[in-house]
Amino acid sequence: MSTAVTAAPPRQEGAVTARAPRTSPLSAAVSKAGLHVAVIALTLLWVTPTLGLLISSFRPGGAFTTSGWWTAFSPPFNFTLDSYRAVLGESDLLPSFFNSFMITIPGTIIPAAIAAFAAYAFAWMKFPGRNWIFLALVGLLAVPLQLTFIPLLTLAVHLGLTSGNTLPFGLNAGFIAIWLAHTGYGLPFSIYLLANFFRVLPQDLFESAEIDGASPVTVFFRLVLPLSVPAIASLIIFQFLWVWNDLLVALIFIGGTPEVAPLTVTLTSIVGSLGQHVEYLTAAAFVSMIVPLIVFFTLQRYFVRGILAGSVKG
Repeated sequence: MSTAVTAAPPRQEGAVTARAPRTSPLSAAVSKAGLHVAVIALTLLWVTPTLGLLISSFRPGGAFTTSGWWTAFSPPFNFTLDSYRAVLGESDLLPSFFNSFMITIPGTIIPAAIAAFAAYAFAWMKFPGRNWIFLALVGLLAVPLQLTFIPLLTLAVHLGLTSGNTLPFGLNAGFIAIWLAHTGYGLPFSIYLLANFFRVLPQDLFESAEIDGASPVTVFFRLVLPLSVPAIASLIIFQFLWVWNDLLVALIFIGGTPEVAPLTVTLTSIVGSLGQHVEYLTAAAFVSMIVPLIVFFTLQRYFVRGILAGSVKG
């Protein structure tokens, strides 16, 4: 019985075997440690002013104006709640909270709703001049708000949308003016954010819905909105924080009377005209921070997904 022997293929001279580059455990650990140190350093750099503000809110007024907040850790420890008592004891605080909600909730929902419809049109509908209109809309992000105050306020006065007028059902007309103002200021960014998210939705879904005879309205409500919850939640966080913390637009369009003044306007009024009790502003900052923090932590699981969605197509 003979045995067949298979000859090995001749080895070519100069052949080089490709090997995947290896990363040593030491270099990987060093690079990871460097990344962690950089993140921790940036976090401390960002948190330090807020920490100083928090400590200053518990210091007496004299110490606040004569020494830095870091000296509070050295004896004698002199912490007090006087600033919080003065802020929480303000008689107009509760009406101001209500006024802030009256401004912020419609000022967030209205632009978010309009932006969702507009972003869907820019992302998936074809009409003449779509790209140029979208480019002009994004360009409005660079327009300073101050350029719009005089023409918009003049229009509001001509329409009777001032805080001195009362509409049916007892609604102050100034609220309508500030709702429209925040809607106009928030729409460019809102449409830009949502349009980028809508563009990366799977095209097969829209083609299948079109084959099944679904109208654009049905596609929007049954497909686009359920798939866009992260982006819409991110937009709500941005818009809510912007409107809630706004001071300038509120002063321009609604004024500072106690009946309509939001929280930001009321808290700034507790400081005297000559700068007395400026330490109250540190406690006021944390009082006004409560609601935005609740909103952020409620929706934060959608926040990162909504911001990153649309940054990479595919």
